[in-house]
Amino acid sequence: MSTTDHAAGLDHPNSIELFIGGMTCASCAARIEKKLNKLDGVSASVNYATEKAKVIYSGSIEPAELVATVKATGYTATLPAPPTAGGGVQVEKTGAAAEEADEAASLRIRLLISLSLAVPVAALSMIPALQFTNWQWLALTLASPVVVWGALPFHRAAWANARHGAATMDTLISVGVIAAYLWSLWALFLGHAGMPGMRMTFSLLPDVSASADHIYLEVAAALTVFILAGRYFEARAKKRSGAALRALLDMGAKDVAVLRDGDETRIPIAQLAVGDVFIVRPGEKVATDGVVTEGASAVDASMLTGESVPVEVRPGDEVIGATVNAGGRLLVQARRVGADTQLAQMARLVEDAQNGKAQVQRLADRVSAIFVPIVIALALATFGTWLVTGHTVTAAFTAAVAVLIIACPCALGLATPTALMVGTGRGAQLGILIKGPQVLESTRRVDTIVLDKTGTITTGRMSLAAVHPGAGEDRTELLTLAGALEAASEHPIAQAIAAAAKNIDNRRLPSVDVFTNHDGRGVTGVVDGHAVLVGRRNWLADEWSLTAPNALTAAAEEAESQGTTPVWVAWDGAVRGVIVVADTIKDTSAEAIAQFRQLGLRPVLLTGDNRRAARAVAAQVGIDPDDVIAEVLPAGKVIAIKELQAHGKTVAMVGDGVNDAAALAQADLGLAMGTGSDVAIEASDLTLVRGDLRAAADAIRLSRSTLTTIKGNLFWAFAYNVAALPLAAFGLLNPLIAGAAMAFSSVFVVSNSLRLRRFATHATEGSA
Repeated sequence: MSTTDHAAGLDHPNSIELFIGGMTCASCAARIEKKLNKLDGVSASVNYATEKAKVIYSGSIEPAELVATVKATGYTATLPAPPTAGGGVQVEKTGAAAEEADEAASLRIRLLISLSLAVPVAALSMIPALQFTNWQWLALTLASPVVVWGALPFHRAAWANARHGAATMDTLISVGVIAAYLWSLWALFLGHAGMPGMRMTFSLLPDVSASADHIYLEVAAALTVFILAGRYFEARAKKRSGAALRALLDMGAKDVAVLRDGDETRIPIAQLAVGDVFIVRPGEKVATDGVVTEGASAVDASMLTGESVPVEVRPGDEVIGATVNAGGRLLVQARRVGADTQLAQMARLVEDAQNGKAQVQRLADRVSAIFVPIVIALALATFGTWLVTGHTVTAAFTAAVAVLIIACPCALGLATPTALMVGTGRGAQLGILIKGPQVLESTRRVDTIVLDKTGTITTGRMSLAAVHPGAGEDRTELLTLAGALEAASEHPIAQAIAAAAKNIDNRRLPSVDVFTNHDGRGVTGVVDGHAVLVGRRNWLADEWSLTAPNALTAAAEEAESQGTTPVWVAWDGAVRGVIVVADTIKDTSAEAIAQFRQLGLRPVLLTGDNRRAARAVAAQVGIDPDDVIAEVLPAGKVIAIKELQAHGKTVAMVGDGVNDAAALAQADLGLAMGTGSDVAIEASDLTLVRGDLRAAADAIRLSRSTLTTIKGNLFWAFAYNVAALPLAAFGLLNPLIAGAAMAFSSVFVVSNSLRLRRFATHATEGSA
């Protein structure tokens, strides 16, 4: 399955997430990643956009050694804060959001001051009518603070990298700005550019005949402003791209009213413990995951599941932390707190997905790692070639500076992670959890979607439809013995029979000895001295050589024809009766099947239920009879997936039960309904928090949209550099225009990713 390796990494006992500071481009991330991976027993992945490093290390490595390695590379690294004791639904947060805000504020101040100084310089340099006598000295006075102070972050980063024998995007910017400034100083003080009456003109294309007295103060100042503007908008966009995850983290309640010794006490959420009973008044958030012990109400879970309809809860029902009590007063006993809550697990899944790398990013990382040295070499080669071919030093310098400025790999580094941050964050808002970026690749290739029946297409809430005792058998005894045995099973059908048996005069069911579950075929055990068997008809016949009376066979076939499920009961060597249970199809299942077809997917129904009941359900939701695979055991579900794959199909599987886990793992793409078992969710690639099958269609659409955005970003970033570098090298690009284009490329990539924030579900918000 696509997430196997990824998931293994996340659960590794020696796994840590470092917060990296000082990165300015993708080549910085590539350098850190390379240094960390050189350590014995270390596997690291560094994400420029999220400024985090996911590191898996052997027992011989200490986290402090990882931090020291990053610092020795010229960057900062901090370990995650230790978790707080106790804990509510809030996830321990770093100061990342505050740092992003500080970074954006600092860049804004630097940008505004530099802009106010650079505009007059550009105007004086480009408009001859404004060039009064000795105008060039005013331009130098205004440009110098921009070059020295405005571009200081680039100079500082370039120097730090140079000390470690490395070059990054900041090296290109710093060298370009300083070269333009030093050339201007030479022309002003040692050439004739400082003479009164000197005039300059501006053109979009470089002037290859320009004299050596031409100055480039406007290039140095404007380039600094362009790059600062790009960094500022990039910082703002990165903050917006992570807003969904921060919103998820902020959903939890901040304090809670706890009942202790009969008294109500309001405490911080961090002090809440498992087993505490707390009060949830109308309009308040549920403090943590728990079970209702008193009261009835409607709970709004839309912020977690995307489901707009409140869910009615009563004593015995589970509630999720951060959902809102929309009705009456509830008493809830805490079952999970801190990092174990569903909200915390959702946030962790989203963050892990954002920190991962898709296959399409690997090439970009390799290119970014070697790009800067190649560009510097290309700039020197451009300078030398222009001189050798008889052009002026000014023309050669102009072309070389344009090469330095235009070729920043920033857009390459931002292409994938920004789209991932926005896409996975938007998915979390809609109740769709994408476990890793590699999942996106799978959604593009999927052409067949296999659907479990119970709990996926149907509600999974089975109820007793009929009881058919055999000749001479007592209905109550039949239901009691079967219910006692089934009470030990977690299957929805078993639970329906057990619930019906308990409802007979609210009786207590007898105990069961030697209970055995026979792999989805049936269950056996000893109840009140009877050897009881409950399960499929063919299992009773093949394994136990029991023959069913004709009357019971007719009743079972009638039930199957109506889409209900007959369960056979036998004890003491004879078939005693048939219990019929019914499941209702979800109102949205037929619409979901239609959406799958629109996405080019072939829906297949895979169930352990009998063939006639399965086909009756398939007919109601729009699945072809030929695409129904019924009467399949859990191991058979895996075989069915493998057979589809053997015929060249790329298979997605949607399920919710323990018996679906192996099939979810076998499928090319596993989607688990969040209303299902933890085992199924763990085995899947995508988790659908709400129990609406349309969420599966939304998940595939969102994943495909995110992948399309990533590929569009990468195409733009590659195409930009491939097209612009030759133009600069051949002298067809003014350095001023090159600076603007380079800054725009990064802003474009991030802005393109932000479009994913507008993704809407077909189920509730219309088309995306």
